[in-house]
Amino acid sequence: MTILFVLITASAFVAGIFLFAFIWSVKTGQFDDTHTPAVRAIFDDAKPITTETEKTEDNNSNKNETE
Repeated sequence: MTILFVLITASAFVAGIFLFAFIWSVKTGQFDDTHTPAVRAIFDDAKPITTETEKTEDNNSNKNETE
């Protein structure tokens, strides 16, 4: 019977932590923007086209930085 009181107390404590975290996240604006995440993939920017010269220059600059 004692274990029931311990488990109920522990679960109430954990529920209180989650309730506090939820209220804090709502007050700090975590749920303000509900539209952008849904359309972010639709309006994703295309990757810029690079020429072979730019690729070679990038590879050379990376090699010089590591040495």
